[in-house]
Amino acid sequence: MIDILQTDIKFIPGVGPKRAEILSKEINVFTLGDLLRWYPYRYVDRSRMYYIHEIDGSMPYIQLKGKITVFESFGEGRKKRLVAHFTDGTGFVDLIWFQSVKFFENKYRTNQEYIVFGKPNLFNNKWNISHPEIDPYLDESDRPEGFMAMYNTTDGMKRHSLNSKAMKKIIESAFGMLKNPLPESLSDDVINVAHVIPLQDAIENIHFPKSPILLRDAETRLKFEELFYIQLNIVRYTSDRKAKLNGFIFTKVGGNLNTFYKEYLPFELTNAQKRVIKEIRKDTASGKQMNRLLQGDVGSGKTLVSLMCMLIAIDNNFQTCLMAPTEILASQHFETFKKMLSGMKINVALLTGSTKKKEREMIHEGLQSGNIQILIGTHALIEDTVQFNNLGFVVIDEQHRFGVAQRAKLWTKNDHPPHVLVMTATPIPRTLAMTVYGDLDVSAIDELPPGRKPVKTLHRFEKKRGPLHAFIREQINAGRQVYVVFPLIEESEKIDLRSLEEGYVHIKEAFPEFKVSKMHGRMKPAEKDEVMRQFVANETQIMVSTTVIEVGVNVPNASVMVIESAQRFGLSQLHQLRGRVGRGADQSYCVLITPYELSDVTRKRIEIMTESNDGFEIAEADLKLRGPGDLEGTQQSGIPFDLRIADFVRDNDILIKAREVAEQIIDKDPKLQEPEHIVLKQQLNRMNGNRFDWGRIS
Repeated sequence: MIDILQTDIKFIPGVGPKRAEILSKEINVFTLGDLLRWYPYRYVDRSRMYYIHEIDGSMPYIQLKGKITVFESFGEGRKKRLVAHFTDGTGFVDLIWFQSVKFFENKYRTNQEYIVFGKPNLFNNKWNISHPEIDPYLDESDRPEGFMAMYNTTDGMKRHSLNSKAMKKIIESAFGMLKNPLPESLSDDVINVAHVIPLQDAIENIHFPKSPILLRDAETRLKFEELFYIQLNIVRYTSDRKAKLNGFIFTKVGGNLNTFYKEYLPFELTNAQKRVIKEIRKDTASGKQMNRLLQGDVGSGKTLVSLMCMLIAIDNNFQTCLMAPTEILASQHFETFKKMLSGMKINVALLTGSTKKKEREMIHEGLQSGNIQILIGTHALIEDTVQFNNLGFVVIDEQHRFGVAQRAKLWTKNDHPPHVLVMTATPIPRTLAMTVYGDLDVSAIDELPPGRKPVKTLHRFEKKRGPLHAFIREQINAGRQVYVVFPLIEESEKIDLRSLEEGYVHIKEAFPEFKVSKMHGRMKPAEKDEVMRQFVANETQIMVSTTVIEVGVNVPNASVMVIESAQRFGLSQLHQLRGRVGRGADQSYCVLITPYELSDVTRKRIEIMTESNDGFEIAEADLKLRGPGDLEGTQQSGIPFDLRIADFVRDNDILIKAREVAEQIIDKDPKLQEPEHIVLKQQLNRMNGNRFDWGRIS
């Protein structure tokens, strides 16, 4: 049977060499097995017959019974079209062909009853159906029954008469070539635990559903299988990595952590912070190398957690480092660490591209001697000249800003890979995290420290500037600072920069009594650093900027974030920008400015932002509204978002079940060596020979 599934598509009746070439080029279908996995995208109920007078704009497809009264031809040559006037006695609809006009004119007859199926369109107040499916109607037994599958087809396929109906006939021919049931692609224990139907039943009912219940069961089985193998790849790889990769063992919680906790802790830890520290402590004492993702909303206290875990490493005689994506952010971490550790005998150093040669040499010497216990920096940390005495714990902030190869270089800074903690302030929905970061253990800080006031988010229309300006003036007079952010979409960068310049001039004119600065991506790094320094020091009260405001930059005195043209941002980006305020004790505000005219999806995004400050809730909503492919950072992950039938958002429950079953299988048989699991191993090996290292640090 496996051999017949490898049959070249050209040998299936109705295909041939030319069509085989088209199918392989357009939809990557090369074999009979590929064809059976080319699933329908929707189904229509062919048992229902409509009357023409019932047609309205809400019907995607209709089925009619009636007669052609007359044919008319219009145009010449390639622009020629054929129109057949069709009636069922309750009204008229035009059947239109733009290709193969002569063929259809000769094929169909006037005053003969036909069943017509297609998509109705309204043009010049008349209903028409382009390139309908037409079958002669002889008696009631000819009426189509049940659900009919509809297949996605490309323009290239349609030019060779490979429409949905043709694909259906070819798939019927493919089934006719099968002499035995399809070989099962899941093991018996997986089928039993997951409670899914056999593959043969699933493939038959996905193409030719016998009932709505069997169609649902077929979809569930095929979606589960698709998601299961993705998760099995990830779980098997993770298990293998953990089995092979030993890690440094942090045997104790020593004096540095205890002293910091008792005497220097700036505020009481939240329960979420305590939970995450325990998870990291357990990892670093296990003897296996830690590879953990820490996600937490803006202001949730990830940095404090990372510092306390670094102190555990130092108590076990290891050095630590923190890599940040920009000099501003690295410098801020350095100042924060120095302030928190003031009075303790912990040597913290900062290494960036701006570090002077003499200071750099002193840092290199301090690292090699072990005198420097915490090194904070940018990409400069991964330079070959940076050598540690005993690096045991690495923190990577805003990890999606670094390439895989860059992150991997930190692994080579010791004989054994150090423990790795990667942090992100972009909350990731659980279902996506299970795949984007499938190889990492995931921790989440899902509550804010006590005393932090949630940012109030307001929606205002762009025509009403007076009240907004009065509000901004009131806030600045109270000693606060303000961000005004303009969108910057790459394709229209010149237009957006002009908008920024115009906005900058407008703000300066509206607030002549205040200092106004501007920042955008075309400025040199040193220029951006200086603008940011002035704002941090409150030398400027209003910063007009594009979205280059760095994630994590802490300006507690900034209490207002105004986002111009907020309709041009996704939910996650709006939430990230909002996180630039609300870092002090004062009430902070985020003002979303839009025009009056908004699409339904955009209006929903704005409503979600004004109603919720929960980053995880917002990320879930963004995933549902936009899909996974648009979310920040996912494109670099290597996930096959062109899944044939499953959907990470819609099939959330199936994905979670697939993960659970995959973990059960690998716990029982890590190498998939048991006879019953041979089929699983073969399926994995057939997945194009790809090694799915999704989310891996190196």
